[in-house]
Amino acid sequence: MSGFRHVVMFRWAEGTTTGQQEEVAARLGELPGLIEEIREYSIGVNAGVNPGAYDFAVVADFAGRDAYLAYRDHPAHRAVVEQYITPIVAERASIQYEA
Repeated sequence: MSGFRHVVMFRWAEGTTTGQQEEVAARLGELPGLIEEIREYSIGVNAGVNPGAYDFAVVADFAGRDAYLAYRDHPAHRAVVEQYITPIVAERASIQYEA
């Protein structure tokens, strides 16, 4: 693949409900249908195999840096982050790289 990859991982705050986590997954899952710059999009809940892992991850692929920036700043993406993720996230780690 040639393009640009965005990987983000979350640890949810103590007391976060399963329903809240499912809502995040559902809302993020809608983004590929709303943001044309997304080439590939994968979301997943930690399988619980290794201790100390994050709770949830997103891997998104784009044609290039500009397409990623369009996704990052897209109102639909910003709304999911602000309304559903920010209220329940305890920790966040991300990386973007040429793929």
